Amino acid sequence: MAHMISVGYMAKFVCKKPDWLDAPQVNDIYSVSGCVSENFADYIKYWKHNGYWFFDSPDIMKNIAKENLIQLEGTLLFYYEAYEMEFDGESWRPYAPEPSFPTDVVPPSRRQLEGFDVVTFQAGTSPGCSPLSCNSLAKDLRTNGHCLFASFDEAETSIKNGEFVKCEPGPYRIFSVHSVDWH
Repeated sequence: MAHMISVGYMAKFVCKKPDWLDAPQVNDIYSVSGCVSENFADYIKYWKHNGYWFFDSPDIMKNIAKENLIQLEGTLLFYYEAYEMEFDGESWRPYAPEPSFPTDVVPPSRRQLEGFDVVTFQAGTSPGCSPLSCNSLAKDLRTNGHCLFASFDEAETSIKNGEFVKCEPGPYRIFSVHSVDWH
């Protein structure tokens, strides 16, 4: 399997499959991007994220929520790992966390792999779009009930075959999406 990097956590309000997404196999959206299933807050303005633009631990999000009266009820907690390379449309190249933000992700003791997402990083910082949901690619590509690929290989092959070229601009990164007990 590809070398994956621990990039952090995000609490999200998971959305049921939107009516506009013509993908009968999809029940809900576990995408990394916040386009369909929104993040718990507009979190960047608090400047407590790590160099991958996620959180090193769930407690950091809990503290942001407490300090800013943000409701976490109804959110699901996700832990992400990302492939160490990103695809720029022509080739795979390495990337690194933003060095001005400390990055020290504490992996969860228990987690459930839910699938793999392909995410755009046009700005090179925070996640852009997840074309499987945002651009309805799940209509034509095989995904699971959470609108994710079942394996890393399926995600990588879809990128190599050009399935993502006509949607959002890259580069593209492959993420493993894990659900984690929030409490």
